[in-house]
Amino acid sequence: MLIARSVHPLPGEAERKERLLALIDGLGNRRVLVVGDIIADEFISGEISRVSREAPVLILKYDATEMVAGGAGNAANNVAALGGRTRLAGIVGGDPEGRRLVTSLARGIDRTHIVRARQYRTPVKTRILAGGVHSAKQQVVRIDRETAWPLAESVSRTFAAKLSSSLDDCDAVVLSDYGSGLITPALAATVRARLARRSRRRPVPILVDSRYRLLEYQGMTTCTPNESEVEQLLGVRIDDDVDALEGAGRTILRRTRSAAVLVTRGSRGMALFQPKQATIHIPIFGSDEVTDVTGAGDTVIATVALALAAGASFYEAARLANYAGGLVVMKRGTATVSPRELAAAVERDHDTPVENWSQEGPAQGRRKT
Repeated sequence: MLIARSVHPLPGEAERKERLLALIDGLGNRRVLVVGDIIADEFISGEISRVSREAPVLILKYDATEMVAGGAGNAANNVAALGGRTRLAGIVGGDPEGRRLVTSLARGIDRTHIVRARQYRTPVKTRILAGGVHSAKQQVVRIDRETAWPLAESVSRTFAAKLSSSLDDCDAVVLSDYGSGLITPALAATVRARLARRSRRRPVPILVDSRYRLLEYQGMTTCTPNESEVEQLLGVRIDDDVDALEGAGRTILRRTRSAAVLVTRGSRGMALFQPKQATIHIPIFGSDEVTDVTGAGDTVIATVALALAAGASFYEAARLANYAGGLVVMKRGTATVSPRELAAAVERDHDTPVENWSQEGPAQGRRKT
């Protein structure tokens, strides 16, 4: 099936292209505070040697181990890769994994608000990648070493109190909730109240990425759930059903009282919901032959946060996030996107000859209240 590259260039899109490129130029030095669950993503790669005589399993000849930051750490790395000034707040253990994780963070990330707790075990997701001499390595199994989640409510309250000073000079806040109990609706409300007391010409956007309890976060600027998370939250099945997607998106929008909801749909692209405006469906940019979706959601929310901080509309931020997401899933592992790559994607998409545009993609949604 032919997959659309992105929202198709239309008359007037030359101005849109220049606007998107200008926004990319404006991402640099925007200050984003990323608060949340910091996870260690470990990749162990090897070459398939033979089948074991002990059991019907493959024997891998070890090649290399790489550890990178996942969760909130990956969102922070993506902000930094796009030129933003990033401050990361969260908890890691005093274990070797925690030390390696902090060391792996991109240069320039402010780490002063990362708490190193001796009795906390850094959560690690280990992915085993296997391949032959002449074939790409594929993930064959994942091993999760989780800490004692959920954390006590007192930990979140103490953390929220210490977070106040880090909010003073930020242009956007990302709350990354992977279910540890550190990031809670109460902490989000504290952040929102603290930011509301700041005298700024434009409100500071607060973005939420919550794996399990998104509906409990109220009055945030926007959220970026993926389709499977929406289905799990609402107990619905979407697939190719545009009406089901419309109903689900509007329900999330209403129940969270957000200014916008951006639902990411994998190979089906994205859908942007705003109150009293028609739903905007953004087909996937690039190819539907995805290499690795690991951390793609972190790339999306980081791009949206930076774009909003730079003055983008929700639609413009979603367009840029769609390009960034399309680029990062073509890379292996927990990856990031640079401003140059993002600008090249905008240029390439808008310079596509009319006869090569894909005409597929769901119809625009109806105006809803």
